Amino acid sequence: MKFFYLQKSDRHVITLLLCVIAAALAVICFTDSREEDSSALQEVKTTKSGKTKYQKKTYTYNQGQTRQPELFPFDPNTADSTELLRLGLKPWQVVNIYKYRAAGGIYRKPRDFARLYGLTLKQYRQLEPYIRISEENLPAENYFYKYEPVEERDTVKYPVKLQPEERIVLNRADTAQLRKVPGIGPYFARKIVDYRERLGGYYRVQQLLEIEDFPETAVNFFIIPDETEFRKMNLNRLSLNELKRHPYISFYQARAIVDYRRLHGRLESLHQLQLLPDFTPEAIERLEPYVEY
Repeated sequence: MKFFYLQKSDRHVITLLLCVIAAALAVICFTDSREEDSSALQEVKTTKSGKTKYQKKTYTYNQGQTRQPELFPFDPNTADSTELLRLGLKPWQVVNIYKYRAAGGIYRKPRDFARLYGLTLKQYRQLEPYIRISEENLPAENYFYKYEPVEERDTVKYPVKLQPEERIVLNRADTAQLRKVPGIGPYFARKIVDYRERLGGYYRVQQLLEIEDFPETAVNFFIIPDETEFRKMNLNRLSLNELKRHPYISFYQARAIVDYRRLHGRLESLHQLQLLPDFTPEAIERLEPYVEY
């Protein structure tokens, strides 16, 4: 028995350690049970006997198929959920539109639709040309001036859109004419003119698709006559900085042209550069209309 005898101070230390261990185990068990209860008892259900019954709630998510947006004229004050979803809006955005209309909200002008929560600038630019506000949703004060002389339509601010069979010459149209094309507003009208200046003129209408987010349906309203002339750049005279300003010439291509002139002399054709890695057949083909020697 003397072998198992411990001093009083040792017994106190061992007792304290055992108490700490027991307390730690109790805390761990209590925490696990609380987490299990909070995760398992998610839904409360009352039985016929009046007793409360807890059931574990399960969640399912409908992944749904992503549909391609369709662009067509619509009135945000009257469009139903099917039309709004076809336009590419999210279901929760459609719900917000319905709540706004149910609370008495009215979209009186296209810009009002831009306040839709979650609507991106890209989406609004695509939808803006197709927003049609019905006369019934205009301010009531307009009704009293219905029979007064109507001022002539401001065709600069509100241009009349082209009919499906009408076409305009792409390299001659200014921003006012470009805004007559369905799907083209002030933003894309400026982009078309700016890109035309940088290129030196369009030689294919498909070049419009190189503008970010450009509406494909608008391409069919443009034509380019066969006799169109383009502003050309002389590859034997321009500096590296001048060459790289063209959208179809990168910094590395400009440097390759300058190095070739320094080592081999004047260029007579773009095909002299076809052995260089930066000048693929596609790059040479699209650059050909804009160069001279």
